[in-house]
Amino acid sequence: MKEIRCISVVLFCFLFFLFAEGNAIAQTREILDMDMGWKFIKGDPADSEKTDFNDSEWRNLNVPHDWSIEGTFSQEEHTGRWGAAFLPTGIGWYRKHFQVTKNDLKRTVWVEFGGVYMNSDVWLNGHHLGKHPYGYTGFQYDLSPYLKSGENVLAVRVDNSQQPNCRWYSGSGIYRSVSLVKTDPLHFGHWDTYIRTTSVQNGQAELAADYSIDNTSDKKTSGIIRSELLDLDGKIVATADVPFQAEAGKQAQVACKIQVPSPILWSLEQPYLYRLQSSILKNEKIIDNLITNVGIREIKFDADKGFFLNGKHVKINGVGIHHDGGSVGSAVPDDVWIRRLELLKVMGCNAIRTAHNPPSTPFLDLCDKMGFLVLDEAFDEWKMEKIDFGYHLYFDEWAVKDLTSMIKRDRNHPSVIIWSVGNEIKEQRDENGYKKLREFANIAHELDPSRPITLACDNIGAEGSKGPTKDSFLNELDIVGYNYSDRWRTRRELYYSLDKRAHPDWKLMGTESRSINGNRGDYSLGDDPEKVQPNYNTQMIAVEQNWKFVATHDYVIGDFLWTGFDHFGENVWPRKSTYWGIIDYSGFPKDAYYFYKSQWTEEPMAHLFPHWNWKGREGQTIPVICYTNCDTVELFLNGRSLGEKRLAFPKQGMVDRWNNYDPPRVGATTNDLHLSWDVPYEPGTLMVVGKKDGVKVIEKINTTGSSDTVHLQIDKESIRANSKDICHFVVELLDENGNVVPDDDQLMQFTLKGPGKILGIGNGDPVDHRSHQSDDYKTYRGLCLVVVQSTGDAGEITLTAKSGSLMKVSKSVWSVKK
Repeated sequence: MKEIRCISVVLFCFLFFLFAEGNAIAQTREILDMDMGWKFIKGDPADSEKTDFNDSEWRNLNVPHDWSIEGTFSQEEHTGRWGAAFLPTGIGWYRKHFQVTKNDLKRTVWVEFGGVYMNSDVWLNGHHLGKHPYGYTGFQYDLSPYLKSGENVLAVRVDNSQQPNCRWYSGSGIYRSVSLVKTDPLHFGHWDTYIRTTSVQNGQAELAADYSIDNTSDKKTSGIIRSELLDLDGKIVATADVPFQAEAGKQAQVACKIQVPSPILWSLEQPYLYRLQSSILKNEKIIDNLITNVGIREIKFDADKGFFLNGKHVKINGVGIHHDGGSVGSAVPDDVWIRRLELLKVMGCNAIRTAHNPPSTPFLDLCDKMGFLVLDEAFDEWKMEKIDFGYHLYFDEWAVKDLTSMIKRDRNHPSVIIWSVGNEIKEQRDENGYKKLREFANIAHELDPSRPITLACDNIGAEGSKGPTKDSFLNELDIVGYNYSDRWRTRRELYYSLDKRAHPDWKLMGTESRSINGNRGDYSLGDDPEKVQPNYNTQMIAVEQNWKFVATHDYVIGDFLWTGFDHFGENVWPRKSTYWGIIDYSGFPKDAYYFYKSQWTEEPMAHLFPHWNWKGREGQTIPVICYTNCDTVELFLNGRSLGEKRLAFPKQGMVDRWNNYDPPRVGATTNDLHLSWDVPYEPGTLMVVGKKDGVKVIEKINTTGSSDTVHLQIDKESIRANSKDICHFVVELLDENGNVVPDDDQLMQFTLKGPGKILGIGNGDPVDHRSHQSDDYKTYRGLCLVVVQSTGDAGEITLTAKSGSLMKVSKSVWSVKK
């Protein structure tokens, strides 16, 4: 049984140090944000890589940038089924002019790209630096040989023209951040620092820090590696010095142990992050430094008992999410992820699967800070083809490189607990598929022996001509990952238990399980006006059965539901997005959100649906559903009680003595995980009153009138004037009584004044084909979201919304220099 204890995330930093012993001040590692001031053109003009190319007519913009989301949805776009959401792709060029000093020519300088989709070629001053096909892994190039004093030109060609190459929306362009790193010729290697917790016991933790020191000079050198651990107040709580020697033009390996007294452990409830300052000292001067956020924590996976974090059993209540941010495309600002992760946190979600590719570093930083567990996934395809121009074309040359870069970049994040080396890989059914899996497992274990590997398998127990996933394949996995564990025969009822009996040593986890599908607020009683045939009252049944099994069997590590949010692509026209999310692509929760909240959180809650606008259905019996974690719930229609119902899960057994229950037994009226009433329709107010542990909660649904007013809400009063901060404006259509109107949507006209721009508008409707850059957008089920970004200047940013005869309304946010 492996015990896995890990850590942290490397963040490079530009700073100057002055040590108390009187060490001289030395310039250390310098990190420059390269996101501002790029030139861009869609197309493939000849000679764009040349230094003297005239790019004056090109568009000025900042990165991250996704040119696909700026386009128009069209069925004619050749991204095709399971492709890029019917948005334009193609070829684009970026050019960046930047200055370098004579002193910089004595340093080692590299450029780092967080992600470029896809097939990027990079030139510096006309010199080709390299090609990087995979759009989801970061990469860097050494600029030192080709830099010159004064102006330099970086040119990037992005080729996303071969379609389809992805089964979901990828976006196009330099969609993640770019930075320029300047160091001394003696420096910490790129992504070569590895920090982990080796023990937590008796009120003390031990960290192991492995460093690679690059000496690109022509002289042998020696010095000291100093590691200083700082708490949140900046106080040094532990330190270690280790000497080293580095031959000219070589790399030196240095390892040290750091003893940490009375550590505060990183957990889901308290994701405490230390900072590790690592410095290279030579002749008492700091030559290079970096800062690593360190989460001290201990993880363990047990074949019988599941997952433990710091010795505490934790059921993984996870979701899979793709990398797009809805209306902003794949160039997702941090604030969009913060809003989304906060929604998941409130729901009770504690884990994210990065389907089906490595995420951005800022995303993992947020998971570290907010207390999420992460299953970090590398590939959707190996050598055996899934899609015409997919990763199989690059697999032989690039798979090991891309897997290595993902693990080396991400292994210091405390949030990351599992590596996934693939999703629904076709090789799982091949007699020799285990050989490549074994190679990947060995790479992962060598680079990071502290975490297990898995692979999301969708053919365990499958029948048909191709047969099931081979046991030889599954035996190579540290954790066996199931995509839809209940697909075949008796697995509909028995789930994982068949394999647990046959393979008691396997560690089992749901890497992908069905959630409650559907569009937000999509309620129908059928086409026959005389007969009620609802579409919303049965989908939860299979989901509830799966959750019951997972929740009551400790050996099932947990589940990653498909999906947390609707994502673009992976659907057929006219749908531009999926409908599998618990939350829609604009970040508005669906009813499913409240089901999981009822199972994953303790605070008393109740959620009632459908809406209560059923004109013409008077007297007909309509199912009314309630998701709740309350013990008892009573439903009222226009003040009249329609009865109290109760649920209990898990079921209670007697304790201590015969017929004794603690807490008192709840006489459940259903074995489901939802409550349901059949209600003869009449307009008015539905209300539930739930009770739990002496706490009362009330939820109401009113019959609404037509849209009367527009209401704007903002999620913050001010944003930083830095061209990156954003504000979310939520648009609501209200009736005269202040209720959101679910069935009288309006086309809105938006205008923006001040130092800001509309980054994207969306409503969660999978078949709305308006451009997300448009100033006109329709509400969907009464809601719409406008994402506004600062342009970098200070001042008041005002959004005005108007629709037809409805009175226009405005709301402001301040862009502030900080």
